[in-house]
Amino acid sequence: MNNRLILVYITGILIGISYGLSGPLLPLFAKNIIGASYSELGLIGFANFIPYMFFPLFVGILLNRFNNAHLLSFGILINSASVYLLSISNSVPEIMGYRILTGIAHAFFWPPCEAIISNVSKGKTRVRNIATFTGFFTTGFMIGPLIGSVLLENFDENYRFIFEIATYVLVASIVSALALSRNRPIVERAKFSFSSVKEIVKFPQVIMMLIYCTASFGIILSIYPAFLNDRSMTPVNIEILFFIFGISRIVTLILATFAIAGGLGMSFFVESMIEFAIAITLLGFGFSIFFPLTLEIVLSKTRKAISGTMIGAYETVFGIGWASGPIIAGVISQFFGNEVPYLIFCIIGIGVAILSISKRRLLEPEKNTNI
Repeated sequence: MNNRLILVYITGILIGISYGLSGPLLPLFAKNIIGASYSELGLIGFANFIPYMFFPLFVGILLNRFNNAHLLSFGILINSASVYLLSISNSVPEIMGYRILTGIAHAFFWPPCEAIISNVSKGKTRVRNIATFTGFFTTGFMIGPLIGSVLLENFDENYRFIFEIATYVLVASIVSALALSRNRPIVERAKFSFSSVKEIVKFPQVIMMLIYCTASFGIILSIYPAFLNDRSMTPVNIEILFFIFGISRIVTLILATFAIAGGLGMSFFVESMIEFAIAITLLGFGFSIFFPLTLEIVLSKTRKAISGTMIGAYETVFGIGWASGPIIAGVISQFFGNEVPYLIFCIIGIGVAILSISKRRLLEPEKNTNI
């Protein structure tokens, strides 16, 4: 296996552990310690993901101009600072400000990693390698909540301490990220043009599914832990549920959009730990395979000269979904009940899945690609 792939996989699993440690606990911290309402939880999620609507495009422009590993390391540094600052935050506006930093940092994580993998992959190995990278990240995201559940039980649910531990894990990932900067492959430098950005518009079905799935994912990361807490799930139970979520993402194979819709729909009706475990397994099953496959569809039909820009544009679509999901779900939860968003997104997901099946030929990647 290519050494650069190994290093990017190590970086992915470490960052995944940090995200898994801090991510599921942040809504609980904001709700139970800071006193945030559901609308404010939606605003926190919106603040986290709004930078991802713009910065991936900027990072995509940089991918063919600068050392991708340096861009990745820069993002990890910002992320480390933002997670540490959460441990000393005392108000919703503070948390929102720090989550904006996290969103900016996230834009310097996925696009550079995807570009590094794409540059060292040939033909059909690209989707496999990106899926493997996603698997390492989700493995970390699975391990993180498990570690968090142990820490919660032994440190009296000290959220601030866990945020500090998550920061140390992020700092450790800088070592492997910096090691990636050595012996980087030479890639063609591309000049930025708005015509290359418009290339993403050629994939309306991908955009539609991507926005739905990322909006749903944003809800799971920003709102769902607080919802589970209101349904009598303890913080330890929630960490275990997100551990199950991680396991299910690793073993995901097919039926992505239907699984997401099913998990969200089930969450509208259920109340017990076991039922929520089934619902969140469906969600993890759906989210895991969807993203590398849709990225492959886009890249397989894109000229290599603008692949960096396309990765940025693709990740920008992520940001639109991630930012819209939490704010919509937060408002709906606040005014119509905290279970209603899951029923609404279930119905939307079924519609998206049916429409996507009817247009399935447009979703097939090119069989012969020289990218």
